[in-house]
Amino acid sequence: STPPRPTGPVPSDGPAGAEAPSPSAKPSTNQSATEKPLQPCQETPPGLVGRLLIEFSSPMSMERVQRENPDVRQGGKYTPPDCLPRQKVAILIPFRHREHHLKYWLHYLHPILRRQKVAYGIYIINQFGEDTFNRAKLLNVGFLEALKDDEEYDCFIFSDVDLIPMDDRNLYRCYEQPRHFAVGMDKFGFRLPYAGYFGGVSGLSKSQFLKINGFPNEYWGWGGEDDDIFNRISLNGMKVSRPDIRIGRYRMIKHERDKHNEPNPQRFTKIQNTKMTMKRDGISSLQYRLVEVSRQPMYTNITVEIGRPPPRLARG
Repeated sequence: STPPRPTGPVPSDGPAGAEAPSPSAKPSTNQSATEKPLQPCQETPPGLVGRLLIEFSSPMSMERVQRENPDVRQGGKYTPPDCLPRQKVAILIPFRHREHHLKYWLHYLHPILRRQKVAYGIYIINQFGEDTFNRAKLLNVGFLEALKDDEEYDCFIFSDVDLIPMDDRNLYRCYEQPRHFAVGMDKFGFRLPYAGYFGGVSGLSKSQFLKINGFPNEYWGWGGEDDDIFNRISLNGMKVSRPDIRIGRYRMIKHERDKHNEPNPQRFTKIQNTKMTMKRDGISSLQYRLVEVSRQPMYTNITVEIGRPPPRLARG
């Protein structure tokens, strides 16, 4: 039997200076009848470390990641054993040919998420074939496929595979407003590049995501889709929330821009049209073909065919 939802005001999450997490969160039970009932996880988990040293010079292997994370279940899933998490979080990573980055991402994120007392599953949304990359469409697919896997997810975090948080007080959960986590990346001098920036790592509750009709499907190639998402949030009467700049710092794993992910020349005209396009372009119009779902020890891989850009957009 599911324990009653926590009621009453929810304290803010302390050091991040953020507002309280979304109250829609419901704890999922993970105890037997004989044990003392678990208490809800604390708003600010007691085992956090704070600022972290993130480096990519030591060699990394999937075997090492597995060895260091014995509590993670098949498919990259984890539930805190000692308290009831307030939300169930699906972490979605748009992906193609980034195995090297993925090892480091899993190496750092699994322990961080455990310390944060998150109930989570990690999903790699892998674009099949070599056509132009489409980050936002892959994330729409991830949203639907994660819910197919577990309908209890009520929070979705969308993360690029090359971004590692430098502080575990940057709590991976959903909030009253859509959340932008990657406030200060090293490549931008640890500052927000512009006020409306929503790129890198973001989070929306299930209801927030559906309210904006998910993400746009028409941004092929690099850039623009996160600005469109920011517009969708504003146009639907919501505001973006962020952690304190000192806590929302990220290291980026260096890489060359991927082949078939060239800058999208139409991205600027598209952004101006969000108001007209968002009702018809999004989760409501999503079409894709599922190629394979495979549950690896440290993550679930979802390989999907999402088509190609219309001829006028095709490049390279």
